[in-house]
Formats: sequence, C-alpha cells, structure tokens
Amino acid sequence: MDSAYVRWRPAPAVRPFAAWYTGYAQPPMPAGARHRGLPSPYLTLIITLDRPLRVTAHPDPAAPPGQYDTLIGGLHTTPALIEQVGGSAGIQVALSPLGARALLGLPAGELAGADLHGTDVLGPFAAELHERVGLAADWPARFRVVDELLTRRAVPGLLPAPEVAFAWRRLCASGGSAGPAELAGETGWSGRYLARRFAVEIGLSPKVAGRVARFDRARRLLQTSGGAHPLAGLAVACGYYDQAHLTREFAALAGLPPARWWAEEFRNMQSPVDLAGAESAHER
Repeated sequence: MDSAYVRWRPAPAVRPFAAWYTGYAQPPMPAGARHRGLPSPYLTLIITLDRPLRVTAHPDPAAPPGQYDTLIGGLHTTPALIEQVGGSAGIQVALSPLGARALLGLPAGELAGADLHGTDVLGPFAAELHERVGLAADWPARFRVVDELLTRRAVPGLLPAPEVAFAWRRLCASGGSAGPAELAGETGWSGRYLARRFAVEIGLSPKVAGRVARFDRARRLLQTSGGAHPLAGLAVACGYYDQAHLTREFAALAGLPPARWWAEEFRNMQSPVDLAGAESAHER
C-alpha cells in the first residue's frame, strides 16, 4: 500500500459520537522508529490493514506490549509507544467520550488509561469491522464501511447526563481554560459531584481533562505550523503561564519537550488529504 494520510467526516448518524476518521499508510521505517500516541480529548478506535498494530508501551505501564488487529484506547495522560519499523496502515476513529455508551456500550471511565483489543469491548462486531474494512478497495470504500457499521451499532439514547455533556463541550471549546469551579457553577452542580460524574463518563477529572485539552491544542498548533510556532507565543495562545510551563506540561504528557517531540515525530506529519470535509485531524 502506498504512503497515505487521508481524512473523512463521519456519516450524520455517527457525528454526535465520532469527530472524524483518519486513514493512514506508513512505509517501513528505520530500526528503532516509533510513533507516540499522545493524550487527546478523544478515545481511539483503530482498525488495522495489512498487519497488526504493535504497541510497545501503553499509558498503563503495567500493561505488556501487544499486537492488535483492532484497538480501543481510553483517555490517558501519558503516551503510548507504537512500533513503526515494518510500516503500518489502518483507520483511526476519534471517538467522543460522550459517545462511548452509544457506540461502545460502556462509559468512557471504564476505559481510562487502557488499550484493549477491540473484541474485548465490541465482541464479534470488532472482527466484522476489521474483515470488511480489509476487503474494501480504497479509502472512500473503507470509510463507508466504518460509516455503515457504526451507524448500525449506535444507540443514540445511551448518553451521559446533559450536565456532563455541557461541561465536557464547554471545557473542550475553551481549549482547557474553563476551570472546574467555573464548569460546576455553569452546570449547577457542586465541584465534587461534577468530578465524580466526570470520572464515570469521561475517565478524567475536570482539572486533568483541562490539562489534556490545553496540551492537545498546543500540540496541534505546533504541528500545523510545521514546528515553527515560537514556543513563548504558543504558551500564551494556549493559556500556559509561560514557556517553561508549556515545556513542563509537554514533557509530562508527551514524554519529552516540544522541540524534541517535533524532531522525533516530523516524519509522521504529512499534510492530510481531506476526502469528505473533515474539519481537522488529531492523530493518536
């Protein structure tokens, strides 16, 4: 399969639960090459093509390395390390934690920090998804298979409480700047109760979720600038106290500071081909 990086906007029935699909095909890389699966505000569903995904280190350090035909990953605060020596190809679905119950059948809190085989969560549906995507002839056909199967599986009524949904969307829209007290005040809940419901439905506390959203925004701005965004300006734009604060948070959440992350990952940063109007791409 030729090198590729393409995006697709989900079908209308899936959009409340999944933000976009990203198709990727990475050629074989030099020995030791790896990709960092970074924290983001989205759960991950990966359907592989050609060969399994090999994860050499998980956000949960107690989890052993493994190979996955399909993978479901919850929200996390440390990176996964993915081997790329033999190349890789597949589709990554960015799942909103608000849609976890509707698409996965369980709240996002039960997946926090975990990488699981798709069959462990979805049963035979994951195997069907993997088989049918693998038989499709090209990227549009593969994306349409994902649309068809996720539309069939979605149960729109299985949603978190409106207060949780509001607080989560408000936090993401603010780029992580809306604090726990502000979110609690706007929902009419106490901070303690909101944190408890977040732990169940999202998998992170509002404070930690804000850190992840802020980091995700900074990482995307750095990526779209081709690594050229001055870090001091990036810190201000994303709500960090200063450049040192940005660097510390990057090191905590990505495992290394921003300049080193960019130098290590630049080979993965090709410009995506937007096949169906996807607004943006967040790679794991």
